[in-house]
Amino acid sequence: MIKGRWTYWLLTVAVGLLLMACASIGSPEGGPRDYTPPQVTKTSPAPGTVNFKGQKVEISFDEIINLKDQQKKVIISPAPKTQPTIRTVGRKVTVEFREPLEENTTYVIDFSNAIEDNNEGNQLDGYAFAFSTGDEIDTLAVSGIVLRAKDLEPMQHIIVGLHSNLDDTAFTHLPLERITRTNDRGKFTIQGLKPGSYHVFAVNDMDGDYRMARTEDIAFLDRIVVPSTGEYTSQDTVFTYDRRVDTVVTATHTLFLPNDLLLCMFNEGYRSHYLRQTSRPADNKLHVLLSAPCDTLPVMQVLRPADHAADWCRVERNLTNDSLFYWLTDSAMIKTDTVIVAMTYLRTDTAEQLVQVTDTVRFGYRKSGDQLKQEQKKAHEREERQKRLAQLIEKQEKAAAQGKELSEGELEELKELQRIDPNEIQHLKMDLVRSGTIDVGDSILLKMETPIAAIDPGGVHLEVKRDTLWVPLTGSNLPRLQPANDCNPLRYWIPLDTRPDSIYRLTIDSAAVTSVYGLVNERMSKELKVRSLEEYANLYFSVNVKDSAFVELLGSGEKVMRTVPVNNGTFEFTNVSPGTYFLRLTIDANGNGKWDTGNYQQHLQPEEVYYYPKKLRLRANWDMDENWNIYQTALDLQKPEEIRRNKPEDPKNKIEKKQPKAGEEDEEEDEFSTGISPNTYTGDKYNDNRNRNRNRRLNR
Repeated sequence: MIKGRWTYWLLTVAVGLLLMACASIGSPEGGPRDYTPPQVTKTSPAPGTVNFKGQKVEISFDEIINLKDQQKKVIISPAPKTQPTIRTVGRKVTVEFREPLEENTTYVIDFSNAIEDNNEGNQLDGYAFAFSTGDEIDTLAVSGIVLRAKDLEPMQHIIVGLHSNLDDTAFTHLPLERITRTNDRGKFTIQGLKPGSYHVFAVNDMDGDYRMARTEDIAFLDRIVVPSTGEYTSQDTVFTYDRRVDTVVTATHTLFLPNDLLLCMFNEGYRSHYLRQTSRPADNKLHVLLSAPCDTLPVMQVLRPADHAADWCRVERNLTNDSLFYWLTDSAMIKTDTVIVAMTYLRTDTAEQLVQVTDTVRFGYRKSGDQLKQEQKKAHEREERQKRLAQLIEKQEKAAAQGKELSEGELEELKELQRIDPNEIQHLKMDLVRSGTIDVGDSILLKMETPIAAIDPGGVHLEVKRDTLWVPLTGSNLPRLQPANDCNPLRYWIPLDTRPDSIYRLTIDSAAVTSVYGLVNERMSKELKVRSLEEYANLYFSVNVKDSAFVELLGSGEKVMRTVPVNNGTFEFTNVSPGTYFLRLTIDANGNGKWDTGNYQQHLQPEEVYYYPKKLRLRANWDMDENWNIYQTALDLQKPEEIRRNKPEDPKNKIEKKQPKAGEEDEEEDEFSTGISPNTYTGDKYNDNRNRNRNRRLNR
């Protein structure tokens, strides 16, 4: 009996445990997310090894790792002629050289942030491994940042290097001696340097030869760099459990200088000149596409047809003269299947010199199958319409001879067929570029379908509304309809200074405008309402610039909305539509009103560019009056985040920032806008801001 009870209790416990196990079926909780990047546990050889004679480097980690984007992030300095093999297997990275290493040389393998763990993608940022094949290892370093000169975009993953050969031709003829790549913020550190003097360069090395080509983006420093070291101290405070100061620990650190190099990258704009493409997109239009901007237009001598008008075309071109449309005005040329032209233009020869050459170019034109089908369809419809019209007229005549009339339906059909088919009437098409509501000061701009031969001034009428009446603008008050510029023969304008809160009406009588093909316009009447001043905002700025400069008002995507010069340290944008805008200032060294690139051979740096570091939210009927110190914010922090294109990667091991609630200030934006940040990069021009940052950190 006792034995039976024990058996009963044992069975009960077993069933209970089984039920508990069944009740907890499901995925186990994963625990807190891992935010820790991989850690190095062992290397072969050891970091800083001298007299290394091997061909392989192995680095082990505390977890399974991957290499992300190693082609653009991992770099070895000095660069081997044959690219080493880099592999990851489990927790190990292996770098195997495929050529003998140079003697008495310090090698640096810079992984940037390419190493990340397999599970969470946490990146090990800025990891580099160094060793030497000689008795000593070089430990000096220089660092800085590379920005694109024209828009201050950080240049990501481009080559930065230096030469101890201080001759200007070293950059164009010799590979860079020590190299690195910029990270995703455009920052770089060149390590493993010997004591000495260097020139520093950056290059978007498209051909992989580690030297400058005239077509590549480049940057160079005007001064010689001498690497050195310094020291600085930092203090960390240890607190007790009740928040009283326990211990203050002082540590001494080595500072590798210079650490504030600023390289402004540009492209010289050099392009070989050659004839890229020719075509005939329509029977009345020729297209010539050149490879590079030109100061002069090609000379076109028509060889076929031999009999043609002297004024055989109208030229439509862009501002750089490298895309040209020739509108044919000679009917013989339009009807010719193949137009042959002797074209004289500038071409780059093998010595990279511009020479004048003449090519015979054939412009053939054949209608497509769809065009032929449409023409055949229309011709068939016209033929059927004429047949039916002839049948009804004949029937009407017979009926009239018999004293009868056509039926009501046949009479309606006859009247319809006797009307002129609107599809058979061709008119010159034209329209306003901006219609409806326009801005104060806007001119009236028209776009034509084809070039214009003549305009009857008496057929163009402009009126302004006074109360309920339309008052014509006459005499000297009426600007003429005229070509907008010399480039585009399809754009015409009436240069009228439109007044705020006004309504204008433009009327162009039928046949007042005639195209080069003899087509005339239909009557057009359009009303234009000009906004009132209360709908705009105004910007007034004082800026600490004494040199020649201009400011651009930028919209979304950095679209240039307006440009104004800086006069006596001030500039203004009046009558600006409400919205979000940004400002970019250019020091216009040569006073030509546009940004100019640099030139390495002439030791000419690109013109300096600055951004107002805050976005401007403009409201209607609102004025903004501000002071702008272009040097207050570090250059790499000036460009607002909203229009920055080359943004840094979002590391997965970064804990998300708490979003501010409505009405709360965004501290990060405040810090950004003032340029005061513990991680602020500053160049030589920004020492005041750098010192202020240091003082702020020391006073914490």
